[in-house]
Amino acid sequence: MKQLLWTLLLAAATGLGGVHAQTAPADTGAPQSAAAPAAMAGVKSQNIFELKDASNEPNYAGQTNAERAQVQPGNNAPMWRQVGEGVNGYSSLPKSQAPEAGNLIQPFVQYPGSRWTNAGEAWRQVRNQWIIPYGGALLVIVAVAIGLFYWRKGTIMLHGTETGRKIERFTPFERAAHWVNAIAFVALAVSGIVMAFGKYFMLPVMGSTLFGWLSYALKNIHNFAGPLFAVSLIVVFATFVRDNLPSKEDVQWILKGGGLLSEHEVPSHRFNAGEKVLFWAGVFFLGAIVVASGLVLDKVIPGLLYERSTMQIAHMFHGVATVLMMVMFMGHIYMGTVGMQGAYQAMRTGYVDETWAKEHHELWYDDIQAGKIPRERSVSGPQATAGRPAQA
Repeated sequence: MKQLLWTLLLAAATGLGGVHAQTAPADTGAPQSAAAPAAMAGVKSQNIFELKDASNEPNYAGQTNAERAQVQPGNNAPMWRQVGEGVNGYSSLPKSQAPEAGNLIQPFVQYPGSRWTNAGEAWRQVRNQWIIPYGGALLVIVAVAIGLFYWRKGTIMLHGTETGRKIERFTPFERAAHWVNAIAFVALAVSGIVMAFGKYFMLPVMGSTLFGWLSYALKNIHNFAGPLFAVSLIVVFATFVRDNLPSKEDVQWILKGGGLLSEHEVPSHRFNAGEKVLFWAGVFFLGAIVVASGLVLDKVIPGLLYERSTMQIAHMFHGVATVLMMVMFMGHIYMGTVGMQGAYQAMRTGYVDETWAKEHHELWYDDIQAGKIPRERSVSGPQATAGRPAQA
């Protein structure tokens, strides 16, 4: 599985044109370690060491590293070729804690089609030329689209008059779970955006000193908010999974787009099909990827071998999944605040007006009227069927 992921990574990187690789020589029966340096000699790199090429000197090929050190003092080219081959050097760090401590850089690996590419450079190119530009563009596009929608559509208002009779939509426990998860998500999103994109739009304005302190502080917030988000996400999933199971009415809601562009919404249960898609695709699927990859990056999974390749693969999964999750949750945050009248009050106070319930979740309202669902679930006894006074 890991080899497959690296194949996809190298394919993406070499497809960018940013990773300079040279075709490996034909098979002469020599081991790969001997062919690799020849291919590596044509790799363009931004290494701070300027290597002296002495390959044209007499008897160069037959010289050992020790002999070259004698006749060519100061020529570090043989050493760096060995480094590029992945030769293990000495390190006082235990292998159990740092399995690659003896490797100065990641070795060059062969890409299908007889190409040699440095894995670390491949990861850097994928990050800088795919995840960062396209992820940032997607966030901006969705933000602009939401702004244009609000400009043209405005807040979705109630068509009927509020009755003053309230229905409990969210219990105190449900609201607590939601708000803990939401606060952790916002902390992670803001810190993640600054760490990933901040140098492009904040560094030129703030300067390196202030931006450095801000990034360092947000990095620590990100690392501590991550486990909180993971735990709260599990609680949110367990709390709301029952009401997010698919139903036959969801098909009609999807076919009509929820009636978002019409005057009346398509009848739905407690959560409509759009909210269910957000729950399963955003909370469950993307949430699982974000949490799992984040725990790897935090190095808190016992027994896992934290090699460079492991961290790079986790970083790519984390970056892509978090961008997609932020895009989905941007729409959720919009609809839960300024996008719909009464939606924010539902999560803040736990109650909605009967008119709101009937217009936005008619099937849920009908079940309450029929006595299948109590009007107030957080109170037991006779008060469970009693309406509450109107709340702001």
